[in-house]
Amino acid sequence: MALAEVCGYRPAGRGLAVEDPCTESANIEANSQLMLPPFPHPGLNLGNVLVDESGKEIPMNFDHGTTTLGFKYQGGVLLAVDSRATGGMYIGSGSVEKIIEINRFLLGTMAGGAADCTYWERVLSKQCRLYELRNRERISVAAASKLLANIAYNYKGMGLSMGVMIAGYDKRGPGLYYVDSDGERTAGNVFSVGSGSIFAYGVLDQGYRYDLTDEEAYDLGRRSIYAATYRDAASGGIVRVYHMKPTGFEVISEEDCKELHYRYASEKK
Repeated sequence: MALAEVCGYRPAGRGLAVEDPCTESANIEANSQLMLPPFPHPGLNLGNVLVDESGKEIPMNFDHGTTTLGFKYQGGVLLAVDSRATGGMYIGSGSVEKIIEINRFLLGTMAGGAADCTYWERVLSKQCRLYELRNRERISVAAASKLLANIAYNYKGMGLSMGVMIAGYDKRGPGLYYVDSDGERTAGNVFSVGSGSIFAYGVLDQGYRYDLTDEEAYDLGRRSIYAATYRDAASGGIVRVYHMKPTGFEVISEEDCKELHYRYASEKK
């Protein structure tokens, strides 16, 4: 593949390689810093760089979709997500775990580039653990989300694709923040992120209130994600529901959206 040739990467035999400065490896000791691509705007220009053996450009489609949501209520924070990963019209996976367990009292969601969200939220998990060891107390939800926003801001305009929620419980109570790849950070009570969010909001706006019971909150999250999977082709698979409580998170349910479809259809009869 000619991507290596862009930077003059040349095999040197027996698995060794000779690199020029623009293919310098990332610093493993400082994994919050990665090497930069050897060309600007990789999200737009990668398709012009990748070519096959015959010199023909390899088409790259970065369009993706998902549906994730979170809301605060009297019982804590509820997160609900689908599990479909897509690249354009291609469904790459139907079982992606889009809720990332940062620690017992912090959860992150995944929307955008799966690799970006997974990697940086794992880095965040390490930073939160280091904070806990140094200060002998858990990091707050606000501080954790700020750490991720600062990391993303350092890579603004370099091709990251992230639209995540950070949810947790600390001594101030439940917390919910939205963080994206531009370094934007917003606190709120209700968020939905992804291509199916407009359909999820339609259900959320109708059923959300702060004094929901636990069962009502679980049902609202499931129905909102189901509505998105029904209308949005890039959303689907398993509907996962997590509940963040003062004692930590709890996995409430993992159900296929097809099972929910037939269950809700039978309720209408």
